Amino acid sequence: MTTYLEFEAGVAALETSAAKAEAAGNAVEAAQLRERAERQLKDLYARLTPWQRTQVARHPARPHIPHYLAGLFTDVMPLAGDRLYGEDMAITGALARFNGRSLVVIGHAKGEDTNSRIRHNFGMARPEGYRKAQRLMQLADRFGLPVVTLVDTPGAFPGIDAEERGQAEAIARTTETCLALGVPMVALVVGEGGSGGAVAIAAGNRVLMLEHSIYSVISPEGCASILWRSTGNSRAAEAAEAMKVTAADLLRLGVIDRIIYEPVGGAHRDHALTLTRVATALEEELAGLEHQDREQLRQSRRAKFLKMGAL
Repeated sequence: MTTYLEFEAGVAALETSAAKAEAAGNAVEAAQLRERAERQLKDLYARLTPWQRTQVARHPARPHIPHYLAGLFTDVMPLAGDRLYGEDMAITGALARFNGRSLVVIGHAKGEDTNSRIRHNFGMARPEGYRKAQRLMQLADRFGLPVVTLVDTPGAFPGIDAEERGQAEAIARTTETCLALGVPMVALVVGEGGSGGAVAIAAGNRVLMLEHSIYSVISPEGCASILWRSTGNSRAAEAAEAMKVTAADLLRLGVIDRIIYEPVGGAHRDHALTLTRVATALEEELAGLEHQDREQLRQSRRAKFLKMGAL
């Protein structure tokens, strides 16, 4: 069953009517209604506002890391624990193969339903999650394996226990580890790319974004709360517009390197096509980095981030 977003009310009405017509045996009417719904959906998604894209990026049915692990990779061997404190299920890590190429995959895990979202803490990692990411990146570096990261988090967990265990230090060290790698690193923002919790595992040679994902220093709601003391979503749309959170804005600003276009209506409407497009982009990016030696990879990665914001 499709979960419709608020701005998709017209599409929802047409698709519901089409389903009823089909159930009643009115095939011609159902086909006409579905055609109208498809046209409306295409038109709607061609002109989404930044706030609407934020809602699409958060859609619960978007592909999450289990879908990517199952659909893109083979010989997946999960790796757990930071060897310092414990296991953080908000970040998943694994050894895997991609098109015959051995690599390390690291990504935020949001969960698929209420129980799993609680178990994965809604993708908000604690320090041990970032220290696990550091450990796996260092393992990849030691054995010459490329690193692929899948970013999808509202931000690092802001709780007292995370602060007590050194959240800021863990995020900074993880970012440092990314920049020090002597192997290719490709980061892909697949949903929400929230704050330092996202950039900690996104400081790659190449940074890609799905078309309707977002990437920002703070959530639109958080920005509106700080700047305008607003509550709820009253000025979140205004904040999303001002912060330039969309893939198109960030490509133009040089923060990301490539947009992977989603199926009409968003990645949640067609997982298979989304995974196919991600696989194509990932293969091209990894192949393009393989000819660089360790020092070239380090220097190009550091130069990429140092030039951001330069006047």
